[in-house]
Amino acid sequence: MKKTFLHQPYRYKREEEKKEFRSTRYRTFFFLSAGILFMFVARTLLSVHFPVPRMNDLFTAFTLAGSFIVLLAGFVQIKTSDWIIGIGAGLLVGVTMYYATLFTPYDLFGVVRGHLAQAWARGISVFIAMLAGLAIMRQGGAVQVSLAQGNLRKTFMSIVIGLAVGAPLAILNVFALQFTQGQPVTWQSPFAALSDALQPALVEEVVYRFAFLGLMWILLRRSMPQSAGWQAGMLALFSHNFMHFDDLWLQTPLTALGMGLVMALVWGLPPTILALRRDLESAIAFHWIQDVARFLAGF
Repeated sequence: MKKTFLHQPYRYKREEEKKEFRSTRYRTFFFLSAGILFMFVARTLLSVHFPVPRMNDLFTAFTLAGSFIVLLAGFVQIKTSDWIIGIGAGLLVGVTMYYATLFTPYDLFGVVRGHLAQAWARGISVFIAMLAGLAIMRQGGAVQVSLAQGNLRKTFMSIVIGLAVGAPLAILNVFALQFTQGQPVTWQSPFAALSDALQPALVEEVVYRFAFLGLMWILLRRSMPQSAGWQAGMLALFSHNFMHFDDLWLQTPLTALGMGLVMALVWGLPPTILALRRDLESAIAFHWIQDVARFLAGF
């Protein structure tokens, strides 16, 4: 009995430490979620009275700023193959943007207009985001690039898996667009569809599902080392999906919320799982086939 009494304060101390750990382990995730929510709310409210950048522009700028910091801190970890992949991805995006006929992006911050300017802006953005994502990957990041690891066979299989998972949902997406927009299918050039689909697939997956997700992982890995990847993936998923509804947030917020949740579940969750459980290539392939189908069908 005496021995139990002597150990009582120690046991209470241990219980208090466990309670404190449980209460603080989600604190970083909560603050990041609140910060992202604040960006959406503030942008929507300000847009009533002032011309403000689109959410995609804001998230891209934030991601590129964070990417610069990562590159400055982890420059020595970048390998020659990383430079080749980063430059190659940037060039591919820049060249295909310049010759794009079906894909027309919004003006970046309202000032970057035209195919040439967009080609430079999008190509450089992908180059920086890709390099930063690879630098994070070298630190044990949540999303891997099989090509950067020299695994060509896995890269090929990842593309096949991404296409196989994405194809049925790409067909569903065409029917959904046809229903929501009330427009018939108007077939477009297959070559243009194949080429232009690289724009959203590469740019959005590299910026959001690689660099942005990687930045969130860096901030979350200390508090939740085992689940930081999935938490970061969810933040990237919802940020990416809801940023598509800038105007709808202002007109009918509940509709924007509902459509964003549907998109997140049907078309956002699969590439997130592919990126976290396999690699970036599978997520890009999934995204690419979605846009090939909609461009080909004239949406």
